[in-house]
Amino acid sequence: MKHDIERYVGALEEAATAGDEYTAIDTARAALDAGVPAETVLLDVVAAAQARIGQDWAANRLTVAQEHTATAVNERVLTVVAHHPVARDHRSEPSKGRITVACVAGEWHTFPAWLLTEVLRLRGWRVDYLGAHVPTAHLIVHLHRTAPDVVGLSNSIATRLPAAHAAIIACQAAGTPVLAGGAAFGPDGRYAQLLGADAWAPDARTAADLLDGPLPHRPTSGLSAGGPAHLAGHEYSQLTARAPDLVRSVMEELGRHIPEGQPGHTAEDVAYIVDFLRTAAYVDDPDLFTTFIGWMAQLLRSRGVPERVLAAALDAMDAHLTDLPQARATLTRTRATLRPPG
Repeated sequence: MKHDIERYVGALEEAATAGDEYTAIDTARAALDAGVPAETVLLDVVAAAQARIGQDWAANRLTVAQEHTATAVNERVLTVVAHHPVARDHRSEPSKGRITVACVAGEWHTFPAWLLTEVLRLRGWRVDYLGAHVPTAHLIVHLHRTAPDVVGLSNSIATRLPAAHAAIIACQAAGTPVLAGGAAFGPDGRYAQLLGADAWAPDARTAADLLDGPLPHRPTSGLSAGGPAHLAGHEYSQLTARAPDLVRSVMEELGRHIPEGQPGHTAEDVAYIVDFLRTAAYVDDPDLFTTFIGWMAQLLRSRGVPERVLAAALDAMDAHLTDLPQARATLTRTRATLRPPG
């Protein structure tokens, strides 16, 4: 039977954006009642609508408050779909094994992890969903108590890659393989591989398909097994130690060059830039920083902030990092993408 999935996606996006929880839930229920499989509703309706909401926020078509409201509505829809009689009737008995799904320390975006949890439950896994911001020490206590077959680590923001690395090493030391997922690990999973994860998946469907096969296991990885020497190296440590002073200095410099009343950076924006520069040093990949700055330039442009303000922030940062050649090279390379020749 062919279903009009696009119609359900559009209706859910509209209801969630409006904060209309009842209509959003009715939309999901209507899809299930029409015979759309529960997994399809989760992945091709709810997740698709949520992705569009994120795109609308980035394009400044939604405020932060509207995006948060819509996300909260879609999280409620996830719960309703998971507990709908159609989903419960088609859910397999937990026979495939046990998996722990958690967001790394500092990661507060729970939607991808929650989505994966419900898909895996439909596929016959027993899932312990630990939610947002799980400190590594607490995660390891849980692993020792429950002995899962695998850990699913979710990480959406690249600045949490050092925390993800610590979690990967600790989980493997406890004898549990790690499946990494989320945008932070790169579009091709390059950072998951660099940090020693046993496997990587770009989305919930791929993760569930991967776990339907032999469980991943990499016996050695990370710093404890002689991983890349640049991880947690000198420049990363220096940038971490100097971060508060660097943010303060850049904000002072911007204040001297940006006319009063003109849109510009907040201290939060500058701190975010510093965090991405630190992370690029951690993984030794200038592209991570350059890609982020390109995204931020587009984001600020949609909010009326001139690109030269972003360039000025990078200039100010460069002036305070004269003893860190790797960071300065990354800044120089990135500034060139904001100031094309001619």
